[in-house]
Amino acid sequence: MPELLTERSARVVAARKLTRRAGRDAAGLFLAEGRQAVVEALARPDGVREVFATEAAAAVHSDLLARTPVPVRMATEKAAAGLSETVTPQGLVAVCELRDVHAEALTTAPPRLAVALAELADPGNAGTVLRTADACGAGAVVFGAGSADPYGGKAVRSSAGSLFHVDVVRGADLHELLPALRATGVTVLAADGGGAAELPALVAGGRLTGPVLWLFGNEARGVPPSLAALADARVRIPMRGRAESLNLAAAAAICLYTTQLAQG
Repeated sequence: MPELLTERSARVVAARKLTRRAGRDAAGLFLAEGRQAVVEALARPDGVREVFATEAAAAVHSDLLARTPVPVRMATEKAAAGLSETVTPQGLVAVCELRDVHAEALTTAPPRLAVALAELADPGNAGTVLRTADACGAGAVVFGAGSADPYGGKAVRSSAGSLFHVDVVRGADLHELLPALRATGVTVLAADGGGAAELPALVAGGRLTGPVLWLFGNEARGVPPSLAALADARVRIPMRGRAESLNLAAAAAICLYTTQLAQG
């Protein structure tokens, strides 16, 4: 058996810096923890630098680790725990290259369905929207300037591997990107509980069939007015019950799934 890396080993110390956004941006790398995330990461092994595993995790996931061309570093439980942001670390962590795409790429070849997030604060919501967008066939998720980092530990876990399936744009200036996308024929829709347009009416009017980008805002404040003004429509989801509103993740799921159905 190879010698186990400890929390003081140079490789572990370097990887631990990736638990902070500044460290991720400086190194161009991030951590993906747990079997599902590591499986999806290793589907494109050229984007994975190395995998850390405890002895227990290596035994459980021997089928996965035995067939990967990526170096597998055995580490102590304490060392692996230092790379985790969970209460119960899984002992399996991949060091992956950031997957950022430039915003300009979306205006060159707009996906049929995309999502933009304006000032989204919660990393768990960031990962959940990524997962939902992936499930509904979206090609890209754009994180506007000031939004949560999709490469943070909580966001990566919440995405359940979907981070590796869609294009990710970070730090985009949405005031520039939205008009540029509309100029290419993309319909930009801002989710807004007080919007004038109702989602079923958009379906009936055939407005969801072409390229569509859904814009979602901050969990508490919604879409900033200056960005909502750049959309083709401000859209609300009609509700029969007495709930005051839907949370962001639920609203995104309804809007994206409805669009997926409309687009066939």
